[in-house]
Amino acid sequence: MRRIVLPRLLRAASFRFAALYVALFAASALVLGVAVFLETRSALQNQMADRIETEATFLRGEYGAGGLDHLLDLVRSRGRGASALDYLVEDPAGRHLAGEMPARAGLKPGWTVIEVPQAEEDGGRSEHVRALVADLGGGLLLAIGSDLGQITAVEEAIASAFLWTVGLAAVLGIGGGVLLSRAFLARVDAIARTAEAIIGGDLARRVPVRGTDDDLDRLAGTLNRMLDRIGTLLESLRQVSSDIAHDLRTPLTRLYQRLEDARAHARSVAEYEAAVDAALAEAEGLLATFSALLRIAQVEGASSRAGFRAADLSAVVEAVADAYRPDAEAAGHQLNATVAPCIRVQGDQELLTQAVANLVENALRHTPAGTVIRVRLTDDPGGGVVLAVEDDGPGVLPEDLPHLTDRFYRGEQSRTTPGNGLGLSLVEAVADLHRARLDIEPLNPGLRVSLAFAQSSAPRARYPLGPSVPIPVGDGDRR
Repeated sequence: MRRIVLPRLLRAASFRFAALYVALFAASALVLGVAVFLETRSALQNQMADRIETEATFLRGEYGAGGLDHLLDLVRSRGRGASALDYLVEDPAGRHLAGEMPARAGLKPGWTVIEVPQAEEDGGRSEHVRALVADLGGGLLLAIGSDLGQITAVEEAIASAFLWTVGLAAVLGIGGGVLLSRAFLARVDAIARTAEAIIGGDLARRVPVRGTDDDLDRLAGTLNRMLDRIGTLLESLRQVSSDIAHDLRTPLTRLYQRLEDARAHARSVAEYEAAVDAALAEAEGLLATFSALLRIAQVEGASSRAGFRAADLSAVVEAVADAYRPDAEAAGHQLNATVAPCIRVQGDQELLTQAVANLVENALRHTPAGTVIRVRLTDDPGGGVVLAVEDDGPGVLPEDLPHLTDRFYRGEQSRTTPGNGLGLSLVEAVADLHRARLDIEPLNPGLRVSLAFAQSSAPRARYPLGPSVPIPVGDGDRR
């Protein structure tokens, strides 16, 4: 069987929602219309019955007080006017004495419907009158009624009004659904075109945003932020690939040349051992570099913060300072730590420890003997936390300052010091993961590197330090 394919406009989700809304509205209007119809008819019938019963009671009283002639006079005078009731006075023999309704054989007391013929000038159709027949005694009957056509006219008006309302709502709803679907499809097509352009290699394309702040605008903004993030990651990957190809070529070349030289010129065991030791040192440096790159990639790829816990940053800073103080004294440095107690932040305690260790190691490695290194952890007056590592060393050149967090970047002053230029890159990755701000500021003299966390939690109780202080994954980012 051939499948029927609806036009794309009718298959749009917005049109389906509009059609569903129209159907629900029509069903609701139908239920409401039936309820109003039945309630109105019941109210009109009750009102008619009350009016007829009141009139019957009145005329029976008048008949008792004034007799038949008085009753006939009242019936003839009251049966006039467009809103008047219909009357019939019938004697015991069934003869018509007064009123608009014709005499009818077998008329009995109680409620009944009497057919009243109309004159040709009034349309010639008969009207049906709902009448209350009362026995006045001695076989004399009094019938009082009202035309049911009045109720029928109201019922028809109500039904017509609801039909028009539902029909108009359906037309407007379907029309609105069509217009909404066209606008919706236009936005969807714009998103699809952007996606196709990106698939085709145009990574700079972004979903257009109208500034209306509606659902599609917010979706477009989210997609654009996702695309920005993907672009940043791709650029980072490209940069890393380029950096690896450029910066690892030199140590690999040295390793190759050492081994080749040993094979060509070494004649003793000692010379071979020296060549192997030099090659092992180069290989160890390469392994450390790759480990640093892998660690940075792991930190940058940690998209979820669901595993974050309250980390005792005060204990972390104190532990790192205690771990590096002997090395600092051995190198002729002075390492001072000023740590506000019981400061906690939401994050990964191991990564925070790694970042603090890299900052301290960076300051120790690139400052001369006699330098004072200060590690500070303070509460910011705005409710955040600031971790800073300062020194009074030679500082960095102004042209090197913007590039200190670039992978493998080493300033002219640090070319002769050990390191691979990845220490501050890891610190920046940890800062981004924890949504902290990394600031690098030149001092006079020296350098200040700080991490500013947006919020802190500082309970008045101490918490033990979790993981031990790791070995830094790399430095050599400055000087």
